[in-house]
Amino acid sequence: MGSIEEARGERVVIQFDGGKCIHSRHCVLSRPDVFVPNVQGPWIHPDRATPEEIAELAHACPSGAISYRRLDGGPEESPPMVNVARLRENGPLAIRAQLRIEGHGEFLRATLCRCGASKNKPFCDSSHATAGFIATGEPAIAESRPLDGRAGVLQVVPQRDGPLRIKGNLELCSGTGHTINRVTKTALCRCGQSSNKPYCDGTHAKVGFKSE
Repeated sequence: MGSIEEARGERVVIQFDGGKCIHSRHCVLSRPDVFVPNVQGPWIHPDRATPEEIAELAHACPSGAISYRRLDGGPEESPPMVNVARLRENGPLAIRAQLRIEGHGEFLRATLCRCGASKNKPFCDSSHATAGFIATGEPAIAESRPLDGRAGVLQVVPQRDGPLRIKGNLELCSGTGHTINRVTKTALCRCGQSSNKPYCDGTHAKVGFKSE
């Protein structure tokens, strides 16, 4: 995953994991005083914002590259009330949930590759941009019933040379926020070539997809 940078302020510690970053740029566009790009030396300045503002910036980071630890006794990040996977147009799955990704640990936010080209699978590393990956962020809406529960642990099991097996409450949403499906079990494509994206249709076997 790469090394984690840590910037300690008086009231909050900001952690940045460059191995997860997909350069969505929420941080530098929202608070260029806190996250100062293209400078030599320290570029993260926790004391230029309140702990609450830092928390808000971290929660807006879809990949989970930015996290924080409060030193003022304030609340830490908690699991969401609704587990959501958002489909990025021509890009990854952005998941917010109490995630357990087999072989990788536990997370509250992650962006998972669905183009097949990432060198950091199962995580996105922005390779979709150079690979020319095409996948709508607005797929057809499937008929589904409201889930009995909308939160809880979401297990993600990356299958060797195959899809992402998902178990747990999950709402799949389009890039504009429409709910396209509600599932408790599904298999999501990560070879990039399914004809039924975001779902797996077995194409990974035909094209010889390799997950490692």
